[in-house]
Amino acid sequence: MGIRRKLYFAGLLLFVIMTSAVAGYRILGGPNVSFVDAVYMAVITFAGIGYTEIIDTTHNIPLRVFNTTMIVCGWLAMIYIVSSVTAFLVEGEITDIFRRRKMQKQIDELKYHYVVCGLGDTGRHAVEELEKTHTPYVVVESHEDNIKKFRDPLGTGSDAFEKMLYVIGDATDDAVLDQAGLKRAKGIIAGLANDKDNLVITVMVRQQNEHVRIVSRCSDPKYGERMTKAGANSTVSPNHIGGMRMASEVLRPHVVGFLDLMLKEQSKTLRLEEIDIGQKSPWVGKTIQELAIKNRFGVLVLAVKSSVEIRGARFHVNPPPDHSLSPGEVIIVMGDVSEIKKARLEAQHDEAFMLAAQD
Repeated sequence: MGIRRKLYFAGLLLFVIMTSAVAGYRILGGPNVSFVDAVYMAVITFAGIGYTEIIDTTHNIPLRVFNTTMIVCGWLAMIYIVSSVTAFLVEGEITDIFRRRKMQKQIDELKYHYVVCGLGDTGRHAVEELEKTHTPYVVVESHEDNIKKFRDPLGTGSDAFEKMLYVIGDATDDAVLDQAGLKRAKGIIAGLANDKDNLVITVMVRQQNEHVRIVSRCSDPKYGERMTKAGANSTVSPNHIGGMRMASEVLRPHVVGFLDLMLKEQSKTLRLEEIDIGQKSPWVGKTIQELAIKNRFGVLVLAVKSSVEIRGARFHVNPPPDHSLSPGEVIIVMGDVSEIKKARLEAQHDEAFMLAAQD
């Protein structure tokens, strides 16, 4: 029997014994015993206080036998209740300690993961997308209650994000970010509600890891430039994105519907993704036709971003089949995330990254 069920059973047992005792005192004590007297008698009997009996049992053998029975049952019930409550408190704390240690060990083993600072209106959507695309991540949140509400917002006990890794602490504290594996991370999302806090995170993260990609939430445009100068690779304004979305709904509703289908479809996770072509990639020097990306992976090549400008442009939309890939290029593709992952692994030359992606 689980601890919680034991607590429920203990409460029910106490209620049954108290109800039986009150009923017994009133029935066996005679017509002069009031309900209040019976409750008082039951309480002092179970508590073992030793006050004078207000219901005389001297010349009432059945009542004395009943009273003795209630004393024994009451003490047994109290022992069971106390032991259940103690087990709930002690085992709950011990379980929480071991759970946190296990989680921290998993975080320490992560590489090329993403750190999400804050589970507010912005961070929660970023986490949902990372979860859908099976991308390793760690959440940094200041309050444990926000984690619980995010996992089970309706209180149904579903715990949809049961395996979510997180660290409780202030995201502007470098020690907390170190605990989240900042130095091994591939990217960080500064999604706190306060722009100043996101600016602090940006400065601190860039000082500790010059290679990590930083995306910062920015409500006030004046902070956007500061964050960029501080080292943010990109800043995102929720107000700007919201306005663009509303305009798109009016101007191109079918396009928006298609993009929504990509994000909301549960059976198949269709996404726009990118595949980097490194210096030692086996794809270097091969054409798109030779690689047969669409036939082998079911992935559609939409564009190629060159490392240098060609005819005044870096992005080449709908590249020809005879386009030969060069080191430093990035292929923009559309397809199921699992298939894109396979294509990315084949194009990737970094063994450490490949092992992390496979895990």
